[in-house]
Amino acid sequence: MSFETFIGLFTFAFVATATPGPNNLMVMASGVNFGFRRTVPHVLGITGGFTLLVALIGLGLGSLLTAYPAAHFALKIAGGAYLLYLAWRIGTSRQVGKGSAASEPLSALGAAAFQWVNPKGWMMAVTATSLYAVPGRPFTSAAIVALVFGAVCLPIVSVWAGFGTKLRDFLSDPKRLKLFNMTMGVLLALTTIPMML
Repeated sequence: MSFETFIGLFTFAFVATATPGPNNLMVMASGVNFGFRRTVPHVLGITGGFTLLVALIGLGLGSLLTAYPAAHFALKIAGGAYLLYLAWRIGTSRQVGKGSAASEPLSALGAAAFQWVNPKGWMMAVTATSLYAVPGRPFTSAAIVALVFGAVCLPIVSVWAGFGTKLRDFLSDPKRLKLFNMTMGVLLALTTIPMML
């Protein structure tokens, strides 16, 4: 991979990872509701799960979904349903660090598993491996693309969690927290629309 291609990959990874999407909205809401320390497993799960997803798509998993449209459709339905469930959990949370609807932050394993049904994640991974793969070197290409995304993902998702944490004091007022959580829940639910279209 040339230096110019590597810079292009890094830039794509940065922009794709930094823009709002299901992961960033959920981790920011987790930062608000549970604080940064309790959100760290969520951050690590996103990073590890997404890095693995990119690597496996780079090794050919994406072409399986193209070959089997029914599997792709099932993945979209499962992803949409899970996103709506998470949106409901966030939207109905009413107390910082407490609340029956979302009393625990998403675990590392749960966040990693979510990457497999995250529509934005799949789109980013398929696009990156299509654009930046080196023909004839699938293992090396998959490793490089996955490592770049992992290296970019960890600090960016941490910043989103930190931003949520900084909002904790402002959102300690129950009315403001309720409005914030409802807004985050609605925004997260809206991310299912492009996936279904």
